[in-house]
Amino acid sequence: MAIPSVMVLPLLIVMAAGVYYIYNEITQFMAKSLVRNKVVVITDAVSGLGSECAQLFHKGGARLILCGTSWDKLESLYDSLTIDADPRETFAPKLVILDFSDMDSMPDVVSEVVDCYGCVDVLICNSSMKMKAPVQSVSLEVERNIMDINYFGPSTLAKGVLPTMISRRSGHIVLVNSIQGRLAIPFRSSYAASKHAAQAFFDCLRAEVEEYGLVVSTISHTFINASSPPPSDKPAPSDKPVAQTNAFVAFIISQLTRGVRPSVLANEIVRTVNRKRKEVLLAHPIPKVALYLRSLFPSFLFAVLAAGVKDSALAEHMQ
Repeated sequence: MAIPSVMVLPLLIVMAAGVYYIYNEITQFMAKSLVRNKVVVITDAVSGLGSECAQLFHKGGARLILCGTSWDKLESLYDSLTIDADPRETFAPKLVILDFSDMDSMPDVVSEVVDCYGCVDVLICNSSMKMKAPVQSVSLEVERNIMDINYFGPSTLAKGVLPTMISRRSGHIVLVNSIQGRLAIPFRSSYAASKHAAQAFFDCLRAEVEEYGLVVSTISHTFINASSPPPSDKPAPSDKPVAQTNAFVAFIISQLTRGVRPSVLANEIVRTVNRKRKEVLLAHPIPKVALYLRSLFPSFLFAVLAAGVKDSALAEHMQ
């Protein structure tokens, strides 16, 4: 019996939904099986992104080592993970105090992390310190602190776990970096510099350890936005070309600083670990275009960014 033509489209939609559901179920099952029993270290686990990652890897049966600067927050995260967990399917996380701003403590921290299970399968470097300020107002002490947290800390921890990974010829290091490790934005000089340094270090590390079977991944994302985006204020209509140009520049700047949800980024991290992807760019179209402009038409991008700085300075002066 022939199917009426009016029923073809609904049937196709139902079939597509069914295929998508089955695909998601298979993907989730494979994700759990790939991380089960793996020793996964997450730095800054008490942050929004860190806790989202902890939830996903814990449900997948990973042996978690959660690092953070606050013992109370680590215990709170521990309770949230274990309160309803099935001990037959999951492992109770181990907690380690880790403060990248205290570099003198790093040798002891590395030893504690490795001694938890004797090895590390996956290291997720998530810690980050952000700052927005004009170049001339940032002190050397602040810049050093930013470099410790964003560069020296992750690189030192990675070097600390490398010997066990190399000896086992197995391991995965994930740097949760920022798009500003590849594209600098005004008023974030120290932050962008630290992210550029981290990007370069882990790019070099990737090539050096590939012969041992190790994987190094870098994830470049826009700002992590844990809150709902505020409603945008529409500019007053104007026929002046200058006003239209300023509105365009403001739109470009706003898109460059548009955030990504922690849950979205956490799922991308899990996919990166499962698929062993070496580089991931998680950004909206405008920042991606800006990256291409930086390579192909740098003068145009510099002009747009400079115009944005002039507009912000003018707006502050008029307030």
